[in-house]
Amino acid sequence: MITRRNIRIKVMQVLYQLDANEQSLNNPQKILQHNLQQTPKLFTYLIYILVSVAQYAEKDASLRASKHLVTSADKNINVKLAGNLLLWKILENNSYKKALADFKFSYEQISNLVRTIYNELTASELYQSYINTSVREPQTEKEILYYIFTDLMLANENFVAHIEEYFTNWDDDAEMLNLLMVSFFQKPAGVNLQQMPDREKIDFAKNLLQSVIDKKEYASDLIKARLKNWDLERIAVLDMVVMQMGVCEFLYFPTIPTKVTINEYIDLAKDYSTTQSGQFVNGILDGIHKDLLKEDKIHKTDFKRKNAN
Repeated sequence: MITRRNIRIKVMQVLYQLDANEQSLNNPQKILQHNLQQTPKLFTYLIYILVSVAQYAEKDASLRASKHLVTSADKNINVKLAGNLLLWKILENNSYKKALADFKFSYEQISNLVRTIYNELTASELYQSYINTSVREPQTEKEILYYIFTDLMLANENFVAHIEEYFTNWDDDAEMLNLLMVSFFQKPAGVNLQQMPDREKIDFAKNLLQSVIDKKEYASDLIKARLKNWDLERIAVLDMVVMQMGVCEFLYFPTIPTKVTINEYIDLAKDYSTTQSGQFVNGILDGIHKDLLKEDKIHKTDFKRKNAN
């Protein structure tokens, strides 16, 4: 599933665009929605390439059989992988089929990449062991697809370069999608690409974005009051955006514990801004949190009580 961290990153990027342009974007909520849709599109694309590599066994056999001079090796291409049990569960997944119809990927765009990865696969010991075993064990069927994804696709520099060229969100989503792929291998039917992200995450994203836009001046005033000897002009734009988001979560998202909010934005500042940003954001948000508590402006929902009801 898509994490709240991932959602925060996408909101942060839209807010950064707003600030960088020094004017309102035509429709920031529409831009956010587009960014959110890139995650299921990228995940579907990863599955599509994986499936294409597995299905290439049949294409390879057909191409070799049509050669002018056919060798005995050409006549005996093993196509076991194309009948992989997990592969067919994926192909029969209605959510995946609908996603393919929606996104309309071009095979020509990946054909060379698929062939290269397939050739690397057929040269591997794991593949030779797989095709030389007549029995189809669910674990073995899963392992060979996982091997293609982790050891051949993700480890291939050309593959990564290709993904980065077409999906600007790869760096942001890669770790999360790797974990999601593992879950998908375990239970393909458990992943609904049309509900990625789900309604709760979409609402969180939209509300967070709108809260920061609407309350930007108020959040900025709270931040400025805590700057003391800091020159406002020297603060990185992204640090200010991150702190504005943190302040809005303090005030307008009662189900998110303040400790979670502070830790999340410290991590975002470390990962996306300067080397000193994490410590700086920590100090400012912690100070604002204490000020708001004293003024009785933070009212958080008791998680244990809420979940018990």
